[in-house]
Amino acid sequence: MKEQLEKIYECATEDLKKASSINDIEEIRGKYLSRKGEFNEIKKNLKNLSDEDKRIVGSLANEITRKLEDALKLKHDEFYRKELNEKLKNERIDITLPGKFIPRGKEHLLTSTTNEIVRIFQSLGFSVVPQEHSPEVETEYYNFDALNVPKDHPARDVQDTFYTEIAPNVVLRSQTSGAQIHAMEGKNPPIRVVAPGRVYRNENINARKNNFFHQIEGLYVDKDITFGDLKGVLNEFIRIYFGTSRPTRFRNSFFPFTEPSAEVDVQCIMCEGKGCRTCSGTGWLEILGCGMVDPNVLKGVGIDPDVYSGFAFGMGVERLAMLKYAVDDIRLFFNNDERFLKQF
Repeated sequence: MKEQLEKIYECATEDLKKASSINDIEEIRGKYLSRKGEFNEIKKNLKNLSDEDKRIVGSLANEITRKLEDALKLKHDEFYRKELNEKLKNERIDITLPGKFIPRGKEHLLTSTTNEIVRIFQSLGFSVVPQEHSPEVETEYYNFDALNVPKDHPARDVQDTFYTEIAPNVVLRSQTSGAQIHAMEGKNPPIRVVAPGRVYRNENINARKNNFFHQIEGLYVDKDITFGDLKGVLNEFIRIYFGTSRPTRFRNSFFPFTEPSAEVDVQCIMCEGKGCRTCSGTGWLEILGCGMVDPNVLKGVGIDPDVYSGFAFGMGVERLAMLKYAVDDIRLFFNNDERFLKQF
């Protein structure tokens, strides 16, 4: 058995001399030192020897195993360095060459404007309505009925609202106001929320209108809320958003879900109130509608209008972005023209 061990070591050494790659080294390691290798097979038979022979043969087997492992490691390291150097030589990189410029995308102007508006209202104590309470596909109940919009209202015509084929009463929402109903259902005041999102209307597309755009709805319901609170919140928002006070005006208006109602205009930034194409010569641009929540709307969601009152508002994100950044055509937001987008 001693001679057998020496013979195996001699064969392994010869194989090692012929090796020319790391793969050859691994094959030799498997052939001689693995669990099914030749040295291990001999070690299994040690149990059949006498104690003295076990000591001699076992010691020799261990010594030969160590010598072979050392030789394998030395040869492996040699081939590894050789192969690494060849690889580095073949894949050499000239670090003095200029790198390739990879342009990075940025937030779209409408996204950054929406985020900015939401942050301002959060700083004023408003929270954001969860997405599931502000869906883009709505039933007529949330888009019209619960908002006190009568069945014969022109806004419910197919000429103004996009009806889906999901069901006769399912529409693409024409306003984010439906989020107010979701926000109030099953909840007790105080409620102070904003709901950003996309809305859809069957409009003729021009410099001021598109058939889909973005709104942010706001709602505040509590005891003793007045129209003065509404004006205070909106004027503070306008001051923060534009960074300075801009001329504004509240005009009487009508919305089925608020009473009294108003529209808020901001002086046109393109012409400074002198009149231009963007403001249709009026010198003003409407940015939002607002008013005190109609008592019927409060009753519909189980809130007592004799105890609570509130205000609501809805503003167009595109209009606010146009005013702040002097954009004179709403279509520029959706044309994906890099010459326009790169400016922001």
